[in-house]
Amino acid sequence: MPSAQRSSIRIRGDSGIPRPRQVTGAVFSASRRRRLCAVAALVLMFFLRAAAQTDSGAKALCAQAGDISRQLTEISGMKLRHPVPCDFISKAKVNEFLKKRVKEAASPEDIRAEELTLKKFGLVPPDFDLGSNTVDLLTEQAAAFYDYDKKKLFITDSTPSATQEPVLAHELSHALADQNFHLGRYIRQGRKNDDGATARLAVMEGQATWLMSEYLARQMGHSLKKTPELAPAMSGFKESDGGQFPVFDNSPLYLRRTLVFPYVEGMLFQNAVVRRDGDAGFGEVFRRAPVSTQQIAHPEKYFASESPTTPALPEVHLPHGYKSLVGGTLGELDHSVLIEQFAGKEAAEEMAPHWRGCAFEIRENKKLRRAVLLYAVEWESEDAARRYFAFYKEALGKKWKNIAIGAESADSADGAGDDGRFELRRKGAIVTSVEGLPPELH
Repeated sequence: MPSAQRSSIRIRGDSGIPRPRQVTGAVFSASRRRRLCAVAALVLMFFLRAAAQTDSGAKALCAQAGDISRQLTEISGMKLRHPVPCDFISKAKVNEFLKKRVKEAASPEDIRAEELTLKKFGLVPPDFDLGSNTVDLLTEQAAAFYDYDKKKLFITDSTPSATQEPVLAHELSHALADQNFHLGRYIRQGRKNDDGATARLAVMEGQATWLMSEYLARQMGHSLKKTPELAPAMSGFKESDGGQFPVFDNSPLYLRRTLVFPYVEGMLFQNAVVRRDGDAGFGEVFRRAPVSTQQIAHPEKYFASESPTTPALPEVHLPHGYKSLVGGTLGELDHSVLIEQFAGKEAAEEMAPHWRGCAFEIRENKKLRRAVLLYAVEWESEDAARRYFAFYKEALGKKWKNIAIGAESADSADGAGDDGRFELRRKGAIVTSVEGLPPELH
């Protein structure tokens, strides 16, 4: 599934180098089956975890854009081909902008399909409204964004003055990448695969976060290029800020994690590429895009060109009236969230890296108001698949209020839950599940 994004980065880390708590830049893409978590993924906001305050002299910030751009050019080796227009925008206008882009990026049916997908996997509550929650979340968190259609960046007029400069550096990094590698085209080329699209978003946000961090580090007499070990400290994330951001704090784990991923993991990915390739690494990630969130989380897999597999979906014979609603992939990031939600963070850190590939499809009968989930996930070994099979069987009982297992063995489980009948299987390194079957199917 595509991801939502944004994150908080602490003001100061172990290195003593100041950095913004949250970072953002808004770009949008659409996909023919783009779910709305996509819009958080589409919107690319740089979050700001600080108390908002109006600065009457804020517009003077844009006057610094030229000097900051020159420094970012020196850091990256990318050319600034023309100045970047800069302006301020109110939170009300940000909300209006987001609602407009949501309508442009995803039809009501696309949003319904994304919401249903998340509900089928138990990643959001049954009564969750994905569309309105996403807009509210991004409005709350937005500090700035770069619009690659208008080639212009905007900073909210409520952005605290102490963080305006790093926010501007982040957005100018997006503009610099856009002038050299055409961000709109880069996003469009990744539409065919949801997990790959999230990886591309992590490239964009991770690079902007790295360049912003290097810009700040140099002001303190440090450099990520000379001391790449600083990157983990500068990418630190503090999820809660004492109730200042209730929409974020009350959002499902899936939205919070996918909001954070592009900035934190994306920055560490860019750091690994720069460490290996030097300045050439800034262009390499656009010329040879990563194909999965696994490659972002584990750069060595990107260097080795290790691509995900596509396991076959389980076969099922449904009555007349079922049609394919949505299909796609769940990457390592999605599985990490799924495992953490139902088994805890330690289990997610242990299991998720052994992911190898996934496919899913939802077939719906609108007349019967029934949707069937077909799901297949491949792991790197049979042992890893056995562990996931055991986890997923328990997860079924946690995402439903009621579950009854009628027959089970070491590698299979059949039964019924709130969603209808299910059939869970493991064969070799592949685990499959069919969920939501009508009672008459056996």
